[in-house]
Amino acid sequence: MSYPTYPETYKKDIKVGDKTISIEIGKFSQQAAAAVIAKCGETVVHSTVALGRKVNLGYFPLSVEFAEKLYSAGTIKGSRWVKRDGRPLDDVILKARVIDRSLRPLFPDGITNEVQVINTVFSYDGENDPDMLGMLASAIGLSISEIPFDGPLAGLRIGYIKESAQFMFNPTHTQRATSDLDLIVAGFGQAIVMVEAGANEVEEPILIEALVKAQEELGKVCQTIEEIKQAVGKEKVVLVEINEDQVARDKTLLELVESEFKTQVIELVKQQGRLEKINETELIVQVLAKANPKTADETVVAFTDREARVALYTASKSATRKMIIDQEVRPDDRKPEDIRQIWCEVDVFPRTHGSAMFKRGATQAVTVTTLGSPSLGQYIEGIEGEEIRRYIHHYSMPPYASGEAGRFGFPKRREIGHGALAERALLPVIPSQEDFPYTIHVVSEILSSNGSTSQASVCGSTLSLMAAGVPIKRPVAGIAMGLVSDGKKYIVLSDIQGLEDHVGDMDFKVAGTEAGVTALQMDIKLKGVPRAILEQALTQAKVGRMHILGEMLKALDKPRTQLSAYAPKIEQITIPVEKIGALIGPGGKMIKSIIEQSGAEIDVDEDLEKKVGLVNISSPDQSAIDKAVELITGLTREVAVNDEFDGKVTRIEGFGAFVEFLPTREGLVHVSNMSAEFVADPNQVVKLGDQVHVRVSEIKEDGKIGLSFLSQEQEAEAKASRPPRAPREGGFNRGGGRPNYNRDRGGYRGNDRRDNRR
Repeated sequence: MSYPTYPETYKKDIKVGDKTISIEIGKFSQQAAAAVIAKCGETVVHSTVALGRKVNLGYFPLSVEFAEKLYSAGTIKGSRWVKRDGRPLDDVILKARVIDRSLRPLFPDGITNEVQVINTVFSYDGENDPDMLGMLASAIGLSISEIPFDGPLAGLRIGYIKESAQFMFNPTHTQRATSDLDLIVAGFGQAIVMVEAGANEVEEPILIEALVKAQEELGKVCQTIEEIKQAVGKEKVVLVEINEDQVARDKTLLELVESEFKTQVIELVKQQGRLEKINETELIVQVLAKANPKTADETVVAFTDREARVALYTASKSATRKMIIDQEVRPDDRKPEDIRQIWCEVDVFPRTHGSAMFKRGATQAVTVTTLGSPSLGQYIEGIEGEEIRRYIHHYSMPPYASGEAGRFGFPKRREIGHGALAERALLPVIPSQEDFPYTIHVVSEILSSNGSTSQASVCGSTLSLMAAGVPIKRPVAGIAMGLVSDGKKYIVLSDIQGLEDHVGDMDFKVAGTEAGVTALQMDIKLKGVPRAILEQALTQAKVGRMHILGEMLKALDKPRTQLSAYAPKIEQITIPVEKIGALIGPGGKMIKSIIEQSGAEIDVDEDLEKKVGLVNISSPDQSAIDKAVELITGLTREVAVNDEFDGKVTRIEGFGAFVEFLPTREGLVHVSNMSAEFVADPNQVVKLGDQVHVRVSEIKEDGKIGLSFLSQEQEAEAKASRPPRAPREGGFNRGGGRPNYNRDRGGYRGNDRRDNRR
């Protein structure tokens, strides 16, 4: 029997720093426009590119997906009823979004065909991250497909360790745990297209150096991609047909608008900058009247309403850029480095644990902080295993924020991305679980949007956290920088508004403290941004950030020392890690008993680094917390011989009395340790429920505690005065009879006197 053979496949290795990424093309998915397998270590990502039909949506219908299959890490979904992989986690959506933001600028304008890029993780080794493999494989797939794409493009992650001043390209999961920088850069040798970063208060010069090193490495990778394209690339198809007649018509109408309506266009731009109500209809009527002089045949229309709107938009964009570059004046009359007016307020809502409002110009964010028990953390199940997150930041921007009506409900990718950016900016200053044993949920509601809502949410969230009493390390502020360039001259803009973001060449978001940058996000429309521009943008951003921080701290200058009266009360104690089992008890019996006795909620975690158990006790009632602390401390306390306690008699037997000397812990006071005199009956000395003072006289190997009513000296004197115990009769069998031989040895078993010999 003969088996079909694979078609010939193309293989190529790409070096990224000290890592080798193996590329394979032609083995899978032959009906796709392109399919690429990327492998690093034992992580494997399959990326496909598909070209669909033409659609008329008014925008480029590109969709980028990322699928992390649990089977790739040898994991079965934990749900008892649903075993199919569910909707993607936010982290997975963010990976798709990063790839989308990197690829989208390199497609030609005017494409209306559906283009879909799907990345599927087939294997994950726990060390080599699949997102950078997906970005590289997606860019290679588009480069070798028939779809027009202005590549090659590559992407990589770069880390940095402050202590050793060491940069790392595509660091492994273990290396990332020690890194102070997580920087993702996409681009090619001459340009950076996209930047996404989280940082542990890294200074600006280090970020500049990291971007320069990343661009150099991207240039080397793109050279290899060009070789792959030359070897197996398909001929590009034409998806955008240029209508020369329409181009000529648009040019004629644009020249008319710029020459005859220059004053009106400039005023229109200034109105947009001031967010005034604009009535374009009247101006469009004037443009059409000028462009379409009446003729004998009034049914013939030379230019349409749509064409007039396009010309007016193009003229407005051009006027805005000229105003900024030539006059260094912005549409709202600010200078390039000026920050809009700022308003801040805390305690906006009475019953929330912490709330704040941050308003910059017409951009307004309200952030609410909610504190909860550690058990309320977010459980996440992905290819990296299960984890619990106790700091969660969500971002919401309803349609009314931009004066529109639209879909309201589940968050879009943009909202998930903005929430993640704000979370990343604040994460380095959030206290550890040991220092602040709460789950922290922060929600930013955007009430008005006119540029940089994500950074407004960073500022508002800082104030909200401090108002809630969260002891953050340092306050964080964020600012969005812009750029306008004509190829010869460039102007860096601080605190861009919506119009400047739309017509400008760069959107560069920078968040950080006075000590350094904590988050970075950059999208660039230019083919290249020189180092001098990056340096100026970061330097100018720091000046703006410090100004914004100063305005924020006027509302609240440091975290409050007391929590809201409506916040739950939580107390954390540490116990030896070997005591965790005793606290929980068999089948959870002990911890359930403590919860029942105290009425408090108890969560137990293990700090692997410090090798201690973290016990978090929460309740609205402080007395319940105090009771639980007492019970847990008593249960887990290390007891030593001669320690003394006040306890209660809980049980009396013929050989002695049991005393609860610590909450949930009992010991035996043997009759011989009840008195210096002979005690025939323990009931003659104590009664059930008596409060007694005891001393630890013995700790047995099995952990059982021997107690005594006598002092150390009294116990020694009593033992010395007692006569030695007489030996038992009958050898070593207590009953005085024959030894209890084992049946298998041919002897007796128990007290059975019958002959059981075989």
